[in-house]
Amino acid sequence: MADEFKNLMDEMNSLKEELRNKTREIEEYKEREKVFKDTIINAQKIMEEMKSNAEKEAHLLISEAEVKAEKILNSAHNRLAQIHEDIRELKRQRTQFETKLRSLIESHLKLLEVEKTEGEEEFEDKLKFLKKD
Repeated sequence: MADEFKNLMDEMNSLKEELRNKTREIEEYKEREKVFKDTIINAQKIMEEMKSNAEKEAHLLISEAEVKAEKILNSAHNRLAQIHEDIRELKRQRTQFETKLRSLIESHLKLLEVEKTEGEEEFEDKLKFLKKD
């Protein structure tokens, strides 16, 4: 009976040791599981941050592109307005030039007519003078 009791005690001690080992293994697995869960959670947080940063950057790029496009449009509108102003100025100068040219031509025509009339009168005076002789 003492041998049986000793065998049972040895078996019980052996089982207790095995239980402690298994408990330690379970604790290690639980710790690994916790680390794994934390790693997954951190990875998800990092992915969310990356996604958020990418969205912010995309919005920033779009905003910058819109501002640049607006500047280009404003520049084009200003250039168009300047071209229209230049065209009006050129038309005004052309009209002014035409008026001056017309005036010059008319004054030269008048001079030619006066000279022609004076020339005819002078010719007639010379004829009269010659006829007197």
